[in-house]
Amino acid sequence: MRLATMRLPGGATTAVRVDGGTATELGFADVGALLRAGALEHAATTAGREHAFERADLAPVVPAPGKILCVGLNYRAHILEMGRELPTAPTVFTKYPEALIGAADHVLLPPESSQVDWEGELAVVVGSEVRRADRAAAERAIAGYAVLNDVTMRDWQYRTMQWLPGKSFEHTTPFGPVLVTPDEFTPGGDLVTAVDGEEVQRTRTDDLVFGPAELISYLSTILTLRPGDVIATGTPGGVGHAREPARYLAPGQVLTTTVEGIGTLTNTAVAEQVPAAAGT
Repeated sequence: MRLATMRLPGGATTAVRVDGGTATELGFADVGALLRAGALEHAATTAGREHAFERADLAPVVPAPGKILCVGLNYRAHILEMGRELPTAPTVFTKYPEALIGAADHVLLPPESSQVDWEGELAVVVGSEVRRADRAAAERAIAGYAVLNDVTMRDWQYRTMQWLPGKSFEHTTPFGPVLVTPDEFTPGGDLVTAVDGEEVQRTRTDDLVFGPAELISYLSTILTLRPGDVIATGTPGGVGHAREPARYLAPGQVLTTTVEGIGTLTNTAVAEQVPAAAGT
């Protein structure tokens, strides 16, 4: 099953089930609300108003997760090619919901940063409440998978040893286009990031050092994971900051992020227009 959060005229949103070219409303404001209500199984048979999915204006698939937990240095081949040892525990940082945008929304380039970089990722969405989950419970807790690009302001990320400032600028992180349930998706297909059609990242999504169930088990040891929480599983090599010379997103460039079996995010980078301060 494939689910999305669609924007409606007037500013409201609705959770929809996507069947081919048809999006069927499910009676919830968004996919997060549907998961929190425990209605995932019923979504497969719910009937509602239908829309043409190709014309849908998509919000982030979960617009307001309670938690967005991100993992760094998690692709085996990339770590080994850099001559590093594989980590024994995940590198974890957070991102906030204000950073999220929809599958075709603009990535805002803030005037405070000149080093905006791409990080294509597979995202895992939690479907049930878990704490200290073993592997079996962790697997059962996966509601599904989506595509995410952890767009990062490198000059803010590396100001200190704490990465959060570079990871949570508002309106920068595409997330969607759909949530695909585990029965229809198995990690192992290609993750591809491109800038203006030029491929800059490619990996197979089963090359993770810490896979989705391992991450849920590890993170739920620290705190309770709840329906709608999001885990970004990490990015492979090919980011702009590591290139010689370094490359960053510029206004007008189109960033595409694809995970085989899920779909594609297509987002144009635009300069953020910051209003002048009052009285100036």
